[in-house]
Amino acid sequence: MNLPVVLSIAGSDNSAGAGAQADLKTMSALGVYGTTAITCVVAEVPGKVSAIQPVEPAIVAEQIRLIFDAWPVAAVKTGMLFSRAIISAVADTLGECLAREPRRPALVVDPVMVATSGDPLLREDAVALYKERIFPLAALVTPNMDEVRVLLGTPRPPGSVGELRDAGRELATRHQCAFLIKGGHLPGAVATDLLVTPAGEVTEYTAPFVPGVNTHGTGCTTSAAIAAALARGLSLHDAVGEAKKYVHKAIAGFLRWEKNGRVTDALHHFAP
Repeated sequence: MNLPVVLSIAGSDNSAGAGAQADLKTMSALGVYGTTAITCVVAEVPGKVSAIQPVEPAIVAEQIRLIFDAWPVAAVKTGMLFSRAIISAVADTLGECLAREPRRPALVVDPVMVATSGDPLLREDAVALYKERIFPLAALVTPNMDEVRVLLGTPRPPGSVGELRDAGRELATRHQCAFLIKGGHLPGAVATDLLVTPAGEVTEYTAPFVPGVNTHGTGCTTSAAIAAALARGLSLHDAVGEAKKYVHKAIAGFLRWEKNGRVTDALHHFAP
């Protein structure tokens, strides 16, 4: 049996709750074959990023080339790209590879800029290049509220569903691709995400908010789930809907460990 192939271009998270490790778990759970191009090695646990070591851009590019040479890639997602040099290498190589494919794979861009812990995951001088080089290749961009603030240059993130909608419309119009604006950290009993197209169409996806869970990696998992669904042939609207349900199940079925007085939570990527 030949499974659809998805490429994750992302950082490596040693805690396996986010980054390429979370992407691979998600892709396996959703019935596609996950491959990776590692951009950074990150030492982190939920709530703390201790160190980041970027991979040489030429090695990042070669990983991407080799995957496209060996597999019929059906979809791609990008996660943590970190620096201008890596962004440029990814944009150049990915642009070449996508253009050669007889059926162009959809690209889902998770613009990883700020960790759940608040630690920066993208150098400040790289934001403009991200928008200039990566967004034009994308079918969908999936920022969280802090990333929306960075992309729009506003002093604070959106604080309501109405502000999410306005931000999504501005970004989708400005960059001429669809945006999924993730509002999971808005106050209230419902977690709301909005899919906004360049034509101004807005689709709302909701799930019950799960209190008392302190996980990380929901953004990585969401974008990986969407890429997996697109690779299997779902429409963008249906892919986002499937991803929303999957992430809610992973949060609601969370895993928890206690050691040395510390409680560590993680998404359950294979929750029944």
